[in-house]
Amino acid sequence: MARIDASELLPAERLRTGVLEGEITQLHRGDRHASEGDTFAIEGTTFEVVDVRERRLGELTDDDARAEGSPDLESYRRRIERTHDLEWDDDDTAVLHRFERSSE
Repeated sequence: MARIDASELLPAERLRTGVLEGEITQLHRGDRHASEGDTFAIEGTTFEVVDVRERRLGELTDDDARAEGSPDLESYRRRIERTHDLEWDDDDTAVLHRFERSSE
């Protein structure tokens, strides 16, 4: 367990704001950026990483998309393709990082 910089896991200000407002509770990244038990702070509020695991993009659901701030999986897919200039492939993998407000 380590204290990590929020910007390492959440590189965009939009993401950090969404986490702080409770709209984003997880993020898939191409690589592992944290471990379970790690904590990070945004504007004095501490969050704990509670789940980190590799997943196939084809496993993602509408619930996953909503947890990452998109209304549904199709919107999430279009955002990922546009942001990363790639074509979605259900067999590609990404690392899930799920977090919760900490009681610290």
